[in-house]
Amino acid sequence: MFIDSHCHLDRVDLSPYNNEMGDYLAASKADSLDHMLCVSINWEDYPAMRDLVQPHAAISFSLGVHPNEVDGHDPSSEELIQLAIQDKVVAIGETGLDYFRLGSDAEIDMQQQRFRQHIRAGIETNKPIIIHTRDAKDDTIRIMQEEGADRAGGVLHCFTEDWEMAKKALDLGFYISFSGIVTFKNAKQVQEVAKQVPQDRFLIETDSPYLAPVPMRGKPNYPNYVKYVAEALSGLRGMSTQQVAEISGQNYERLFNR
Repeated sequence: MFIDSHCHLDRVDLSPYNNEMGDYLAASKADSLDHMLCVSINWEDYPAMRDLVQPHAAISFSLGVHPNEVDGHDPSSEELIQLAIQDKVVAIGETGLDYFRLGSDAEIDMQQQRFRQHIRAGIETNKPIIIHTRDAKDDTIRIMQEEGADRAGGVLHCFTEDWEMAKKALDLGFYISFSGIVTFKNAKQVQEVAKQVPQDRFLIETDSPYLAPVPMRGKPNYPNYVKYVAEALSGLRGMSTQQVAEISGQNYERLFNR
């Protein structure tokens, strides 16, 4: 059985499943998906996302605001702490830094301050932090170190950077999660990292509805497609797909206290 450690179920097209979460969960269970983590990306959509997934034991959920979200409410660490405790979320995030489309120093400062607030909330609530990082590896690691993110722990999700960054995150006690990108032919850097991450520190994810893995690339992505990520990792790491499922599942349970 597989665990998808990062998805956005509130954004997945459920029309093939009669727009019913129960129907989708039944189909995913039949496809060997045991559990999934639905990840928050903004303050405004969080309540609806929570209400959608909370009734289902097969889904956990997080609380956070993505670095690219610029129009909505930017919560303080106190607001994150209060709601995280109230709703019994399993993690803080996703948060982090994404400089891919940034155009000003003010935008960089906003992202960095938001990232710090989320790390502080993770430490205060003793909940792992889900980190998104893109084209910002030095600042991401620097802020993690300055804020003591190792006191909360967490995961660098949908990892696309190099081994140097992965090693620094691992040294801070963080996990590394691989998405469908690891199945892409041109993703050599990610594949090299996937070979080197210690056995007790890797997770698998879909980031659905985005980044569908081969052989579903170009189509809508679903959490049960995490099996294709596991298959790719099995080839890279020289183990069976079942071993990848079991080990990544154990790592997930350890990180998120499931």
